Amino acid sequence: MQLNAMIDHTNLKQDARRADIERLCDEAVQYGFATVCVNSCWVSLAAALLAETNIGVTTVVGFPLGAASTQAKVAETIQAVADGADEIDMVLNVGRCKDGDDDFCTEDIAAVVKAAGDATVKVILECCLLNDNEIVRACEDSVAAGADFVKTSTGFSKGGATIHDVELMRKTVGDRCKVKAAGGMHARAEAEAMVQAGADRLGTSASIAIVEG
Repeated sequence: MQLNAMIDHTNLKQDARRADIERLCDEAVQYGFATVCVNSCWVSLAAALLAETNIGVTTVVGFPLGAASTQAKVAETIQAVADGADEIDMVLNVGRCKDGDDDFCTEDIAAVVKAAGDATVKVILECCLLNDNEIVRACEDSVAAGADFVKTSTGFSKGGATIHDVELMRKTVGDRCKVKAAGGMHARAEAEAMVQAGADRLGTSASIAIVEG
């Protein structure tokens, strides 16, 4: 299984330094990863470093809690796209989802989708905090809002991607949008299992270990 082009090569560490982001971009080019995923303060640097390549730049919005106001998420998105982001991974408002407020969740996501313009939008559900019914509803809200992907996890909560969650998300969205598995993958077998369960994209900081097996 060719995994390289399915991976968002990720460094979202709070203490990441310029040299770390430069290395991340160099590795992405060397291994042919889909994108690098960085915090928004590094988007302009990553975009400049990758300008002559086909590697995209992903950044995160409302990260990692998803509890920022819609207006704040929109402002983050507009700035990130202006700085050169190709893909936006936004975090669902988990509390409003658990309250059953599908209208709010859909509108929150749709506002980011609109602000992103042509950029790809992935909605991070943080599945470890949701039950199956909530995951299904969050997927439906994401599709209704025009998101391109649903994504399992931030990697910053109490759990990461699971086969069960990926299978449930794929079953729910069908071919209406794509699925990204992220969080907790460190070995090739784990990554391949996520793809077999229905993941179209993988988010990991262990990208090199995974592709080298």
